Amino acid sequence: MTQDELKALVGQAALQYVVPGEIVGVGTGSTVNKFIEALAGMKDRVRGAVSSSEASTARLRAIGVPVFDANEVGELAVYIDGADEIDGVGHMIKGGGAALTREKIVAAQSRSFVCIADESKLVPVLGTFPVPVEVVPMAAGRIARQFAAMGARATLRVKDGAPLVTDNGQRILDVAGLKIDQPLAFESEVNQWPGVVTVGVFAHQKASVCLLGTPSGVRTIKF
Repeated sequence: MTQDELKALVGQAALQYVVPGEIVGVGTGSTVNKFIEALAGMKDRVRGAVSSSEASTARLRAIGVPVFDANEVGELAVYIDGADEIDGVGHMIKGGGAALTREKIVAAQSRSFVCIADESKLVPVLGTFPVPVEVVPMAAGRIARQFAAMGARATLRVKDGAPLVTDNGQRILDVAGLKIDQPLAFESEVNQWPGVVTVGVFAHQKASVCLLGTPSGVRTIKF
């Protein structure tokens, strides 16, 4: 199976975690897009969604699912999103789609986090995928130097020849050269650095379940 087919497989499988009559938290990215396509078939059974990005909001509205502001609703039953990496206990690296801050907000508002991914995303230790960090622009240079002092390389993410601007009006540093064997401590530390909006390590908001697409079908991992 192609990677695209594996994404479609887990996107469809995630429908079983959507609670009829409730509002579902929806993430961002190519795997989530497959979930949104699948959600179109049961859109009349959900009240709506809280979305983690402008891109996902547009896709949800295009299939007829109402999108609510996070402040308009209370706790969500479930948040469904992908990951750039996930380890054996449900800690993740996220932010390849530049929506990490809103993703973390919706994850924190949800009782459970269902991660949908293909099997290439499962790793023994986080860090092979560069860690995205959303930062206030004026702090980008200093934060990059702090990562350099840790032996890592932070690069400002660029799109169409200019620094990428997130939905929150901020910038993204992609940090390579890390081996994150203590994700909780790493997330807590970097989030305290002045100018960091959030770091793309999801350890405090880790996955409850991972639906992993494999050539033999969907593998369910519960944490």
